[in-house]
Amino acid sequence: MKAHGTVFRYKDNVDTDVIIPARYLNTSDAAELASHCMEDIDPTFIKRVKAGDIIVADKNFGCGSSREHAPLAIKTAKISCVIASSFARIFYRNSINIGLPILECPEAVKGIRDGDTVEVDFTSGLISNLTTNESWKAEAFPPFIQKMIEAEGLVQYLKKEMAK
Repeated sequence: MKAHGTVFRYKDNVDTDVIIPARYLNTSDAAELASHCMEDIDPTFIKRVKAGDIIVADKNFGCGSSREHAPLAIKTAKISCVIASSFARIFYRNSINIGLPILECPEAVKGIRDGDTVEVDFTSGLISNLTTNESWKAEAFPPFIQKMIEAEGLVQYLKKEMAK
């Protein structure tokens, strides 16, 4: 399993209210949520993002509320992966539950800039900056989490497993 895309780079403490502003939480429509993703911190994000692009951020990405709306908005905006120095624990859990791959790798975050092209191999944990020819090793997902992400989240994974 791999991701490959252009980087959208953010700083510390990107909270869930910035990822998807609270004024849009009156809907559970994933496409509607995605259409407002990151608009308060990056008003042009949704116009520029392409399928496969990657978010890279400093510390404490996804802090704030425990709603799944934030990782759902990111995933539905076609972001293939989020790499950060650290994540808020509930955001980390919600991301895996909905099938959004996220990796903690402070060294990679330091070496990746906005607009760089990055490739991520989730099986090995290898993060490669194709713009600068640098690479870093994050902790790879255990096989059961890889299966959850491939299934598009925990619920779909469980349905698939129960059908066996």
